[in-house]
Amino acid sequence: MIRLAAAGLTLALLGAACAGPNPDASAKGKVQETTTSTIAKGPETTAAGLRSKLTGLFQEHVFLAAAVASSRSRADELAAAQAALDDNSKALTDNITAIFAATPAVGKEFGELWKGGVVQNATGIGSLFNAAVGLPIDALSGPLTTVEQAIGNGTDFTALRGAAAQMATMAAKLTGAIAKKLPDKIGGDPGSKAADLLTNLNFGLREHVFLASAATGAALGGRADEFAAAKTALDANSDAITGTIAGVYGDEAGKQFAPLWSKHIGFLVDYTTAIGATDQAKADQAMDNLLGYADDFAAFLNAASPKLAKDTVAGLIKTHVSTLKDEIDAQAAKNFTKAYASERTAADHMHVIATGLATTVVAQFPTKF
Repeated sequence: MIRLAAAGLTLALLGAACAGPNPDASAKGKVQETTTSTIAKGPETTAAGLRSKLTGLFQEHVFLAAAVASSRSRADELAAAQAALDDNSKALTDNITAIFAATPAVGKEFGELWKGGVVQNATGIGSLFNAAVGLPIDALSGPLTTVEQAIGNGTDFTALRGAAAQMATMAAKLTGAIAKKLPDKIGGDPGSKAADLLTNLNFGLREHVFLASAATGAALGGRADEFAAAKTALDANSDAITGTIAGVYGDEAGKQFAPLWSKHIGFLVDYTTAIGATDQAKADQAMDNLLGYADDFAAFLNAASPKLAKDTVAGLIKTHVSTLKDEIDAQAAKNFTKAYASERTAADHMHVIATGLATTVVAQFPTKF
């Protein structure tokens, strides 16, 4: 229901401007066909959507693999983290299978290699796409090997951010090669400034979810050092998102955005602390603060992009809050299967927000993008 509501809000946000294919993150494993209304360089193109989608899934692999590594001493959480990682592998395989529908052997071989072990099969994965789209083998094998080594015990969040960034670079190269090989299926320019904006927004906002989830899980689990490390990385992620916003709207807007964004992270920490202490009154107050923040954020974004209706933006942010609340509640109840499912839902919702915002921004600043 959350995904359906978010999709509806996105349609309201985009309005008639979104005549081309809609890269909805909830459509896991599906690649939208290009149409005659596709804008060659816009964030709505199939190529831009594919690049953003693959970036998000490869990024998700990093953080879920790290969750598996960090929870090895906690059997109940380990099983749930591994199941979520398996679901991510399936989503990646579904995407590759959909892209190469005309040659199903590619999707089948990718699924077997990926599931069989990314490090062990890094060269094989590189060779597969070298044969399929002409991408140099080390364009994939190098990053995949380095990323898996960076995961380590799963709690070096600075290293994980770097590993996820390598995955983003890899996804850009892979999408570029696919678009060149299959121009009739993957329309548009995956390397355009509009595609950069969509991918950067999606990447930063999804990373916010993964790092916030790691921080709240560590806090509720009483792992203070892990919480501190995750919170430091989350603050660095906030700086990166602020940089993206400033790059679009200007430095003054970035100065206004930074404390606003930081405020909602503080409220999430307040909610987590209250739930951990079973203090319902403080938890309710923190949630009230978060819902009030949604209206403040909507006012900021509406002032920056007047075509973004306040009610629509506030609704999207409230969905963000509710998905994270679901996860925190599940973490506190030690229902880790629900917690990881909620984390992935929350991350998918960020793609919805990124798509709507990128489309509006590109229309607002056509000379920039």
